[in-house]
Amino acid sequence: MLHNYTFLMGLHLYAATTSQGKLRDFRTAAQAYSVRIDGLPRIEEIAAPEENGATFEANAMAKAVYYSRYVPGALVLADDSGLEVDALSGAPGVRSARFAADAGLVDSPDANDNTDVWNNMLLLQRLAGVPAPLRTARYRCVLACARGGALYQTAEGSVEGMILEAPRGTGGFGYDPLFYLPQLDRTMAEIDLETKLMLSHRGRAIAALLPMLDK
Repeated sequence: MLHNYTFLMGLHLYAATTSQGKLRDFRTAAQAYSVRIDGLPRIEEIAAPEENGATFEANAMAKAVYYSRYVPGALVLADDSGLEVDALSGAPGVRSARFAADAGLVDSPDANDNTDVWNNMLLLQRLAGVPAPLRTARYRCVLACARGGALYQTAEGSVEGMILEAPRGTGGFGYDPLFYLPQLDRTMAEIDLETKLMLSHRGRAIAALLPMLDK
């Protein structure tokens, strides 16, 4: 209930991401708690740290600590999130954003960024022949918050679903057109933003993190 979060009113965090989709999700989720989240200033001018952790937690913590050094005194939020498909032993997992690139599928230098298209195509190829009941999957998000190069808090959220055999919907990003929510009979790409943030891994991770910031 929102009245339990009155201590958060006026809180301001910076999200260390260049993804406008992620930033939109974080901002919208935080608005319900009167928390302001902005993109990290001039993040495009900062050399990105390596994301070579074996877990979402490791990558999120490393990014939060790294980027928090560039905005002294501020709380910096970083995430690592992705898709875990049971029939693929949890893949693509921490490699979700680089799933197709790891397989050598890349765009030509003069092409638009079709990362999502390639990733979805490869996922469908890897799941070819897998029957519907075995196409279970989940989105996971781990958030880490740091200040001045020191880790502050971590939290996570997840949502269970299924992987369809063909994309549906034009909203969202990433694997959303293939990620089916049986309880709604919709994919993540077919639901409105408010509903998505009530159910999504990022919305749930934000909801889990914010009470910790009171400590």
